[in-house]
Amino acid sequence: MKRRCAIYTRKSTEEGLEQAFNSLDAQREACAAYILSHAHEGWEQVNEHYDDGGWSGGNMARPALQQLLADVAAGKVDVIVVYKVDRLTRSLADFARIVEELDKAGASFVSVTQAFNTTTSMGRLTLNVLLSFAQFEREVTSERIRDKVAASKRKGMWMGGAVPLGYRLRDRKLLIDESEAAIVRHIYNRYLHLKSATALANELARSGIRSKLRTFNDGRTRGGCAFSAGSLGQILKNPLFIGKVKHRGELYEGQHEAIIDQKTWDQVQTTFGANRRARVLGDRARSPSLLAGMVFDPDGRRMTPVFTNKGSRQHRYYVTRLKPGEGKAEAWRVPAADIEAAVLDQAEQAMARGLEANVTEEATSIRGLPVPEQRSILLAHRTAVRLSAEELEIAFGAEDAQSVRLPAKLRKGKELRLVVGDGGSQTRAPDRSLFRLVTHALAAQRAVLAGEADPLVSGYTERHLYKLLRLSWLAPDILAAMVEGRQPIELSGRRILRAADVPLCWREQRRFFGFSEQSS
Repeated sequence: MKRRCAIYTRKSTEEGLEQAFNSLDAQREACAAYILSHAHEGWEQVNEHYDDGGWSGGNMARPALQQLLADVAAGKVDVIVVYKVDRLTRSLADFARIVEELDKAGASFVSVTQAFNTTTSMGRLTLNVLLSFAQFEREVTSERIRDKVAASKRKGMWMGGAVPLGYRLRDRKLLIDESEAAIVRHIYNRYLHLKSATALANELARSGIRSKLRTFNDGRTRGGCAFSAGSLGQILKNPLFIGKVKHRGELYEGQHEAIIDQKTWDQVQTTFGANRRARVLGDRARSPSLLAGMVFDPDGRRMTPVFTNKGSRQHRYYVTRLKPGEGKAEAWRVPAADIEAAVLDQAEQAMARGLEANVTEEATSIRGLPVPEQRSILLAHRTAVRLSAEELEIAFGAEDAQSVRLPAKLRKGKELRLVVGDGGSQTRAPDRSLFRLVTHALAAQRAVLAGEADPLVSGYTERHLYKLLRLSWLAPDILAAMVEGRQPIELSGRRILRAADVPLCWREQRRFFGFSEQSS
């Protein structure tokens, strides 16, 4: 019976592969001799070479191995021949997957130096034992390498990677490249002047200053492009430039020379810290959002602030931050004013009760403070707001130690609105559009009764003036509720202006516009 045999070879490093006869050649020669010794059983070698030079056996992400398994699945290979089983894999989990794929294709594999038959339970047991030792050896080697890297960094040695801007490599040591070091010093000095990584990136781009150009052994190049704010941030925060080596949060004296002095470094880090705090608190935002980073939707996803402009008015919302692949229909949206008012109310009550020992009496009212200061207080209290279809949960303190749950409903109209309370009329921030409508309606009424034009409504058409007059003669308590923000949540200016057949009876008007008997 004919058996098509494929030889698989692997070496973990590229060292020595440039030699005329290397480790891969030695493995292939031994495997070829083994196949030839079984020619009487119908074994013959396929012409394709499956060599993974410089690839670890700790995973299956190897090009030659993937090609080999694909050829096995396609029925092109019957037997995989390896010099030792750990050339195929050093992982028990990967070995199990490989054997499963071989079984599906009716194929097997052979180790030249370890005679195994994977079709028997004893052969598989022996392989599992050997692979366990191979995996153990790999893990011990990894631990030894990690310990060596840690010890070397504690001694201030640079342990490889991309050579940073400002240095060149010789004998595995970093030496200062004066032309590039001048760019590094310029970056640090200009950042202290501009205090903005984005502004610095734009200035460097205009000046034609580019990142370090790196050329690899295969001829590929990387770098030589304009700096981004992110790449500048990495340079400005890298302690390598003050002659330090960082390892697991600790700094050690490096064996290389510093480009930046300690004073300049400290000033840059202080500026970075101030900028980070300003971003968190929204000090520099045109319209800072009070609860950015604190609001979560019913599915536990963070909600982010968004803005829309309708004419001269800006509308703010908190909207679910969608993950890749999620559709817009899965997002939740709530008006910012409603949820912020509820949170500020509960924050003031929490501080008035003295839930935080360090809160003074003067600090218990935060409504009159600027948004960045309000936000700073909420962050200090570790505020978290969780929205659901039935309630609004506002938590203060670590691990939600101080939590308030408010009955709430999300109702859909032209937009989603948050209703805290019983869903009827309630006190909240007044609706500006309703407030403006009532003001103009009363102005129109005064103009008609006095027989004089009012500049507030003089530009309106007769049709719109008629709608305003009809609004002005609604029940006084309905008008007061709209001005004070106690109207039903569904009652919008558009609904009032478009309403037809409004009853003349005040009681019927209240029922018509959704006011409860208690609110009237």
